[in-house]
Amino acid sequence: MSKEDLRSYRLNSMEEPTDEMLEAIMLGVQEAARQSTIRSKAELDRRFEEAKAEIARRRAARKTA
Repeated sequence: MSKEDLRSYRLNSMEEPTDEMLEAIMLGVQEAARQSTIRSKAELDRRFEEAKAEIARRRAARKTA
C-alpha cells in the first residue's frame, strides 16, 4: 500500500478499510507512540538531572554559609 493511498483514506469515510490499511494505520500509531515515549523519557531524565544539580548547588551553598 502506498503512502498516498493511506493518506487518502479517512477513518470516518463510509468505506471499510482493508486489512492492509488497518495494519498500516496501526503501524503508524505504534511508531508515533514509541517516539512519544522516547521523547517523554528523555525529558523526564533531563528534569531529574536538573533537580539533582539544583539540590547539589543548594547543599554546597549551605556548607559555605
